[in-house]
Amino acid sequence: MFRRYCWAIAAVVVAFFLKGSAVGSEAVRVGYLQNDIHQLACWVALEKGFYKKNGVDVRIAGIFKAGPEEMSAFAGGALDMGYVGEAPATTAVANGMVRVKVLAQVNTEGSAVVVAKDATMSTMLDLRGKTVAVPGYSTVQDFLLQKAVAKWGLKQKDVRIMVLKPPEMIGALRTGQIDAFIAWEPYPAKAQTMGVGKALFYSRDIWKNHPCCALVVSEPFLHKRRKDAVAVVRAHIQATDFINENPEEAITIGVKYTGMDERTVRLALKSVNYTYHLSVEGEREYVKFLTSLKYIKVNDPDIFIKNFIDQTILREALEK
Repeated sequence: MFRRYCWAIAAVVVAFFLKGSAVGSEAVRVGYLQNDIHQLACWVALEKGFYKKNGVDVRIAGIFKAGPEEMSAFAGGALDMGYVGEAPATTAVANGMVRVKVLAQVNTEGSAVVVAKDATMSTMLDLRGKTVAVPGYSTVQDFLLQKAVAKWGLKQKDVRIMVLKPPEMIGALRTGQIDAFIAWEPYPAKAQTMGVGKALFYSRDIWKNHPCCALVVSEPFLHKRRKDAVAVVRAHIQATDFINENPEEAITIGVKYTGMDERTVRLALKSVNYTYHLSVEGEREYVKFLTSLKYIKVNDPDIFIKNFIDQTILREALEK
């Protein structure tokens, strides 16, 4: 009950602050996560005009510090579509807080556990008794850390977890407020290029080829404007192909939207795989593990996944 109440309050607050960002009914209101290089396809589509070329007007209606915040915006009716982590989207839908569907993958892998540059830690076991920052509970990074704890035979109580927004993590690591953090790129890369931290391991070491971010859509929007949803997915496909075919220009766009230096963005992109192909098995793993953590309760994962992932939009977008 308390969790449901908090979500409701968050949704009202986010809707209030984003009300001024809402645009006319013809525009598609899109959100993404702040400085998250995983969502490079969105920035590429904006820069290269792929949305307009597909006949759809996309307006950025929210830039969020973590996935749960973005899901609150969906719950408040402030967004139509968005780039967000699959874990917070799964959690919000499973707990009945919001009605969205996954239409396309955005990336796989792309996160890292970072410790201080001079730390003697070399394995996950060295994090026993340490304080590790995550961007938020039910985020992909929280999920990955919990999965790493289980994989290396630790218990949840062995690692002290605290929530920090990624822009605050590097400073907290440098001043010793935390012993480690797990974040999306380019923050792990930035910690390295600043000489503050080093990667203890990457998310691929926890779960190889794991799905990370996804392109999601509000169910009411999908029902009313399916054609526009297809157009956005088609632009997303084109942008993803552009990233993989034009890595140097993609780096330049990444620098522009993150505000970080080229060296950092170049390093960050080495650990991110950009793809629009949906991972049903990956989503099944999210449902299974989030249930084990008691973040969600799903009685039938297959039915949940069937309702949560809409593969028809991607197929339609790929046909043209």
